Amino acid sequence: MVFVPRRIFFEERALEYDLGIELYHRLARGWLPEGAARVEVGVLPSRGRIPRCDAPGEAGTEDWTPEQRAYVGAKRTLVFAVRRKAPFATCRPSADYQLPLVSSCPGLCEYCYLQTTLGVRPYVRAYVNVDEILGWADEYIRGRAPRVTVFEGSATSDPVPVEPYTGALAKAIEFFGKRDFARFRFATKFTDVRSLLRADHRGHTRVRFSVNAVRVIETYERGTPGLSARVEAARMMAAAGYPIGFLIAPVFVDADWRHAYLDMLDSIAGAVDSLRSGEPMTFEVITHRFTPRARSLILARRPHSRLPMEAEGRKRRMGQFGYIKYVYGKDILLEVEEFFRREVASRFPRAVIEYVI
Repeated sequence: MVFVPRRIFFEERALEYDLGIELYHRLARGWLPEGAARVEVGVLPSRGRIPRCDAPGEAGTEDWTPEQRAYVGAKRTLVFAVRRKAPFATCRPSADYQLPLVSSCPGLCEYCYLQTTLGVRPYVRAYVNVDEILGWADEYIRGRAPRVTVFEGSATSDPVPVEPYTGALAKAIEFFGKRDFARFRFATKFTDVRSLLRADHRGHTRVRFSVNAVRVIETYERGTPGLSARVEAARMMAAAGYPIGFLIAPVFVDADWRHAYLDMLDSIAGAVDSLRSGEPMTFEVITHRFTPRARSLILARRPHSRLPMEAEGRKRRMGQFGYIKYVYGKDILLEVEEFFRREVASRFPRAVIEYVI
């Protein structure tokens, strides 16, 4: 699945960088990833706002709200920008720091936390000053050595869909491959990983595929590849020597959740059996949670959403950044943890479960 935006914009400063200049000239001449039609390409004036572009009327969208059309239109907009130097955000529990290569994602997953963090402007934004960003990462690495510093490449994005445009992910993978005291990791739902298979990663990058029960993917994860395609991409990356992981998120606990997630684990086990002889796979499990603001945004964009977002039956907790969130209670969390630790161990004896939250 290749990301083909409806509109592409360049910040003026992006045209001060070689990658920005190269991309602008290629795209202005009509180049796009294989099979894509020509799209609008423009330059944003200094401090200029990205023009609103509502999603067009298509079959099945007749009852969409203006908010929903604006949201989907933004998700189909790609902006090439310059990342300004700022302290890297921390990224617990998966890593020490975020590596800011991309923000947002073209997927339309209803539950996505980026709906809150990116607010009303969820444009897909790719940074063209990749070398500068990696140079800033190197400052952290050298400052913390000989401790190993771990960077997360997907904290505010899915970086794979824009890789055919920028090549930033492959460059980052090779950058970290050359550093003894650094490791890189990213998670993705997308499957066009062909350009990454040749990267000289030296085992320093762990690729995690975000997976879920088939019914969850079909109901809530619109605009993303299916489970079998994700697992096949994981097999390809493992064959190229990458350490592999699976991010199971979010886990929805309902009357039939065990059966749904057993089927998912069986699908993974059947397809990636050959991975068991390599470096141990990792699993991360995140149960569904939501904030009042996320609930409001989700319902504005999908008024008929069936996401379980009722406070009743949930526990109210304070998030690490000072916001209220609603999570499953302690007994349910314990049940989920026992289930995944037991079932993962029975199928992947060498696998490591990094956390269940």
